[in-house]
Amino acid sequence: EVQLVESGGGTVQAGGSLRLSCAASLDTFEDYAFGWFRQAPGKEREGVACKYNKDGRTWYADSVKGRFIISSDNTKNTVYLQMNSLKPEDTAVYYCATLGRWNPPSGNFWGQGTQVTVSS
Repeated sequence: EVQLVESGGGTVQAGGSLRLSCAASLDTFEDYAFGWFRQAPGKEREGVACKYNKDGRTWYADSVKGRFIISSDNTKNTVYLQMNSLKPEDTAVYYCATLGRWNPPSGNFWGQGTQVTVSS
């Protein structure tokens, strides 16, 4: 059974930074593609950043390019999302997922989500 547990959310002022973590309980972590998604109130869930561990390729939504960085640690079975220069419009529940499709990104196994709130 695949389990994903996010952590690291919180409240931060605009311009600040947060790092989200996603601990994955699954075999062959290094062979998986992972994505971070977010859902703001009244909006659809959207892909934010993805990484394919096997070849290292990454993808970012235009809205976060240059500000967010997705990374992973195969020794800890953990995926990270470093979020810098945060804006109020980044406020959302952030979810980690294993990817069933790369483009556009679509998750198949999901974590429970972690709230990120950016105050102006």
